[in-house]
Amino acid sequence: MGDDGIAREDIAEADLVTRRGTFRTVAFRDAHDGNEHLVLIFGAVRTEESVLVRVHSECVTGDIFAAMRCECGEQLDAALDAIVREGSGVLVYLRGHEGRGIGLVAKVRSHVLQDEHGLDTIDSATALGYPVDTRDFGPAVRVLKHLGIRSVRLMSNNADKVDALESHGIVVAARVPLLVPANDHNIRYLTTKRDRLGHELPHLGTYSNGRLGTAGA
Repeated sequence: MGDDGIAREDIAEADLVTRRGTFRTVAFRDAHDGNEHLVLIFGAVRTEESVLVRVHSECVTGDIFAAMRCECGEQLDAALDAIVREGSGVLVYLRGHEGRGIGLVAKVRSHVLQDEHGLDTIDSATALGYPVDTRDFGPAVRVLKHLGIRSVRLMSNNADKVDALESHGIVVAARVPLLVPANDHNIRYLTTKRDRLGHELPHLGTYSNGRLGTAGA
């Protein structure tokens, strides 16, 4: 096994029938971070072309319980819908990325600081002694290479994610925006991502006095 390889004993594949259709699942254990991650492959992926790909960070509260304080669950749904519409594509679901890598317990503690002290998602994490973002996208790179994918059209609003893939040899031929409607519960979270983390979120409207205003302001 090379540096970018995955050992046979650390990977398994099977079909997964979902409400959207049948996906090929690839579960793998990453030798570097020790986490077990999951890939969903839809249709006949042409590795000689730029493949439509979403690299999605685990978010238990958003992905499973549809929490409205983030847009994670809606982005996951939108990415899967886009892949099915296209007829082929890949979703890489990265475990161990909860709360940009700080973990579930710390993330919930940061929610308390946000709700009771008015801190944003960045300041609430740093107030607890955590870095802003500790996520490692190396596992996504390794599994994409394992699948023979070297060029992607990446569904993301985050330029740092593009840089992370490209710095490890994955060509990002295009960044495909993955925008979902904002609501009064997640607008502060989204504007923080836009204003402090540099995410491309041109669809956001104004935000004042705790309310979502009109688009284009």
